[in-house]
Amino acid sequence: MSQMTQRAVGRDGPARIVNWLAEGALAACLGVAAVAMLVLVLWIASPHPHGGPDEALRIAAGVWLLAHGVALVRAETLGGGTAPMGVTPILLTALPLFLLYRVARAADGRAWRIVLWLGAGYLLVAVGAALFTVGGPLRVAPLSATLVMPAVTAATVGAGVWSARGRPLPADGTLRLPAALPERRLFDAVRAGLAAAGALCAVGALLVAGSLVWHWHVAAEDYTQLTAAWSGRMAVLALCLALAPNAAVWGAAYGLGPGFTLGAGSAVGPLAADGLPQLPHFPLLAAVPAEGPAGSYAWGFAAAVPLAGGLVAGRFTARAAVPVLGDRHGSESAARTSGASALAGCCCGLAMALLAAFAGGPLGTGALAEFGPTWWLTGAAAAGWTAAVAVPGALVARWWRLREPHPLLAVAIGARRARARAATRLVSGRRKLAAARRRVLGGGGRRRAAAKTAPADDWHSTGTRHSRWAALKKASGGLVPSLDTADRPLTPDRDGGPEAVPPPP
Repeated sequence: MSQMTQRAVGRDGPARIVNWLAEGALAACLGVAAVAMLVLVLWIASPHPHGGPDEALRIAAGVWLLAHGVALVRAETLGGGTAPMGVTPILLTALPLFLLYRVARAADGRAWRIVLWLGAGYLLVAVGAALFTVGGPLRVAPLSATLVMPAVTAATVGAGVWSARGRPLPADGTLRLPAALPERRLFDAVRAGLAAAGALCAVGALLVAGSLVWHWHVAAEDYTQLTAAWSGRMAVLALCLALAPNAAVWGAAYGLGPGFTLGAGSAVGPLAADGLPQLPHFPLLAAVPAEGPAGSYAWGFAAAVPLAGGLVAGRFTARAAVPVLGDRHGSESAARTSGASALAGCCCGLAMALLAAFAGGPLGTGALAEFGPTWWLTGAAAAGWTAAVAVPGALVARWWRLREPHPLLAVAIGARRARARAATRLVSGRRKLAAARRRVLGGGGRRRAAAKTAPADDWHSTGTRHSRWAALKKASGGLVPSLDTADRPLTPDRDGGPEAVPPPP
């Protein structure tokens, strides 16, 4: 016991804590270095670079913090004041969070200690990056950094630790949920909700891509008018790629109904686009529909967004409710399947609200204070539409899975039934044979059977012993003496050898 305690203390001792801090700091430094490399390449290739390399590095530190959802403040505006910038490029978020996730997944030790110390090392670098941005063109908003950065870091490290341990689910009763909602059903609903959110964003991306293809001449004109230098065009292309997931979330919000805003009190939705301001020349903004009421084709394309999300959620819920096709054993009831589908819709709404909060935000003051989808409207619409489509879809999918058995399951059930019928016929045949024996043999047969099963009393009799010994002597070729000689005790003779002595009378 003492050895195990010493081993545990050594495993989570100061050396391991320093190792966790170093790993978290290394993951943060790698993310900062990757962003800084991209910014420096664009700064070097720019024909008219603004500021020196120190200013470019300050911008890189600010962009790295922006990738975590931290709001920035632009110090240089046309009016001479400051302006917030809260639109997070979601694709840029993937790089630093992936590095932190991989480091947390490879860490060894207790889960809560890894989350604490690995996250602390990551946040130390984040504090240094935030202080480094002071005096640069992009500064960090202190309140946003205090609230967002620790939450994102803890969630990413926790996901990595959970994945390293095989993604275990808590046992029933651990989370103290209601009796009608066990942990397994909750996690199935969360999985279905996340899949539905992915389907909403995928169809939203298709809407944006289709609109860009339809207005390709406007997008190409905006792309060429921004800059004539190839370095500037590469920078615009990189920015468009970084904002492509944001555009997918905007397309999903458009299809769900709430739409998005482009500032100045404008609203863009599937029914109409109203109050559009003078938009800047940016290729992705070419996908925005023209001002005025939308046509019937726009309604049809927009309806594909909630339909896809609801069908995906219903499909996942039905698979969790009926794990094996055609097998009612272990399957959920229709009422529980409906409840799980509604819960999946709520999870989808939460996921879409989080994505909308990242995809939108302020780009300035006044007319640009709101830019993108409203997070709570998008989340509510996603939850309502997904639940409305997922409940009937899950019930239909559940009925279909119970109706048609899996081919392998049907073969297994048929083989099992054939073996059961063969065993029944064998037992029946043995019983008939035993009954026929009893009828033919009668009581004597039973007595002879009892005599056969009874132990033989003459096994140790003298005659039986002589017969066994004679057979053994014959098989040995004369090496075994006769039974009479073997029964005599051996005594040494006068030459020292053994001599048989007759037994006493």
